[in-house]
Amino acid sequence: MPKNRMEAFSDGVLAIIITIMVLELHTPKDFTFEAIKEVFPTFFAYILSYLYVGIYWNNHHHLISTLEKVSGKILWLNLHWLFWMSLLPVTTSWLGAHLFKTAPTFMYGFVLFMCAISYYLLQNAILDTHEEYSLIKQLFERDLKAKISITSYLLSALLAFVAPIASYILLFCITLLWIIPDTRIEKIYK
Repeated sequence: MPKNRMEAFSDGVLAIIITIMVLELHTPKDFTFEAIKEVFPTFFAYILSYLYVGIYWNNHHHLISTLEKVSGKILWLNLHWLFWMSLLPVTTSWLGAHLFKTAPTFMYGFVLFMCAISYYLLQNAILDTHEEYSLIKQLFERDLKAKISITSYLLSALLAFVAPIASYILLFCITLLWIIPDTRIEKIYK
């Protein structure tokens, strides 16, 4: 299959995910600044999730640009990643409705953990399509940033049981780690 079909499908799914998330945002019930406090938790959760979707979309685009064609394995791994991404609107909404509560915080962190695991598997499958000593494989050889993220997402999910606020702080820190796009691929494929 040509890679552009998988990329277009993925772009469509991610656009729908963002659309569903934004539909959960509601205007304050009053016209005062005080009324903003009611919707702030949902807005905060939306911003965090929007950043995550944007980061994944950006990195997915760069990763797919390295492919010549798509195998069945890559298609299934891409679908696996999109499945976990598709759960973000539900967990974002729950998190926004119940800020700093254990169960929503755990589920949000767990879904992000699974997004990271599934993306890492997809990334490795795509890297396997390249020659053994290619520059791109060398750039991603240790991929410390991804491993730190995966570990941090798991830790943020587990922290929800003892200190949900610490979980939020860790999730925000992971966002800061990735907010600057991963340019390793751009350096090779200009």
